[in-house]
Amino acid sequence: MKITKLNLVNFRNYDRVDIKLGNNMNIFIGDNAQGKTNILESIVILALTKSHRIGISPNIIKHGKNKSSIKGIVKKNKIVSKLGVKITNDSKKLTLNLDEVKKVSDYISNLNVIVFTPDDLDIIKGSPNIRRNLLNIELSQISKIYLNTYNEYNKILKTRNEYLKLLFSNSIADKNYLDVITDKLIEKAVIIYKLRKEFIDNINKNISDNYKSITNSEVLKVNYVPNIEIDKYEDDEIIKVMKSTYDSNYQKELNYGMTMYGPHRDDFEFLLNGENLKYFGSQGQQKAAVIAFKLSEIPIFEEYCEELPILLLDDIFSELDVKKSNKLLKLVGNNIQSIITTTDLRRINKKYLENATIYKIDNGQVERK
Repeated sequence: MKITKLNLVNFRNYDRVDIKLGNNMNIFIGDNAQGKTNILESIVILALTKSHRIGISPNIIKHGKNKSSIKGIVKKNKIVSKLGVKITNDSKKLTLNLDEVKKVSDYISNLNVIVFTPDDLDIIKGSPNIRRNLLNIELSQISKIYLNTYNEYNKILKTRNEYLKLLFSNSIADKNYLDVITDKLIEKAVIIYKLRKEFIDNINKNISDNYKSITNSEVLKVNYVPNIEIDKYEDDEIIKVMKSTYDSNYQKELNYGMTMYGPHRDDFEFLLNGENLKYFGSQGQQKAAVIAFKLSEIPIFEEYCEELPILLLDDIFSELDVKKSNKLLKLVGNNIQSIITTTDLRRINKKYLENATIYKIDNGQVERK
């Protein structure tokens, strides 16, 4: 998979920019706050319809303008597609080959991306919601079944929470209807649990080797942690455990007015030699673990999508020493398209620069070097 052209209009600090991207390594170099990360963000939005930058101003439209657009030409499985995201202050329009796409689920997966950012340490140090969000984003890119099931699960979850509140306040409300909603919720939850477990199992096939390649030491594993006890990830077993959990916690959920158990409360943890990295790992170990996780996603994307994804590396070299930076590039390889931002080319080995396409960014202006 390659993104060959990128066009931005009134996006963040860009008036208009047209970029022709190379097939392998693309490097955007410039000082801080010049717009390097905005280029990567635009590609994320083109792929996922929303930004990965949590806590950054949601108003991506350039100041003083009333609309913005991102367009890209993507080659996937030998098919060339034109993707577009048009944004106003109160709407977002998605297009595929100039035709409007109404449902996000019909749009996502046309462009597959894996993103590395300095904020990725939060994947280990942050709340379970950050880790669940990562699972949802990655699985939604490789599985339409997951994306549709997860959306359906959330709709049923909202209905169940509303009915729990009604049951608490209205003594004549019908509990049998809650059981019907619960059965529908469990039906969707089974699919989510199994696909998440399969994804984590696939991550574990490569993560320890990737970690050792970066650090030369220690055994890394990812442990899936649902908030109900599942011994076997088989339909009948999951259904049995979930029904038992909801039955025994009916009064608790009634009092809280919300569904306390299910995949919307999932988590996963990084174990280095059996110890949870969140509590016992150094910052360097945590950085290397997240990088090893992201690299382990590459063969998963390739298997499910029959194409390599595009790697977006945002200022990752400022977080690593020179040796680890170049080990990362070696692991990435030459077959995959990567888009990298950096403030200093000297951190990248010359052998990687020789075949790279390099762009200089200065105050919203992009010049190919």
